[in-house]
Amino acid sequence: MLKIIGGFVAGLAVFAVLAWNMASSLMFTETVSPFGLEETVARIQENIQNTGNGWALSGLRNPARAVQTDGGNVLPVLMIEACSTEYSKPILKEDTVRFLSILMPCKISVYKKNDGKIYIATMNAGLMGKMFGPLVGEVMAKVAEDQKKFLMFDPSKPAPRMIEGMPGAGAAGGSGGGGGGGC
Repeated sequence: MLKIIGGFVAGLAVFAVLAWNMASSLMFTETVSPFGLEETVARIQENIQNTGNGWALSGLRNPARAVQTDGGNVLPVLMIEACSTEYSKPILKEDTVRFLSILMPCKISVYKKNDGKIYIATMNAGLMGKMFGPLVGEVMAKVAEDQKKFLMFDPSKPAPRMIEGMPGAGAAGGSGGGGGGGC
């Protein structure tokens, strides 16, 4: 009997370790961009504006700038912020899930790694939504579908210009408040 209980506990421990190691790859996605940093940001911004469903750009942040200003040496990182009032409205109206406003606006990070490549990171909105019940799950499933559209690039189209000044964002390095363009 002791061997059975020990085996069960060991199995749970192995499962817990595997779940812990896989959690980040389930909650977040990271893909390599075929373009440079600014062109990747510009293409994502354009896609957000063309997706419909109430999406608007609300900020462009440069978190690396603060570290660099403080004397640190970090590779470039830009965070695109966008929000859809169509999707935020049902969540913000409901008291039981209004705390999820902390996830608004939707953020997409574009950054360079030491291998010289540009990467795009997003939160797995569909999986995140499932954790908070049917209302949030339904809304976040739609966000996840739109996020896929944000990251679809047509290399045959010329690169758009990166939009640096946006409501609440100041310039591309802005670190001020946000949300004037959406949530």
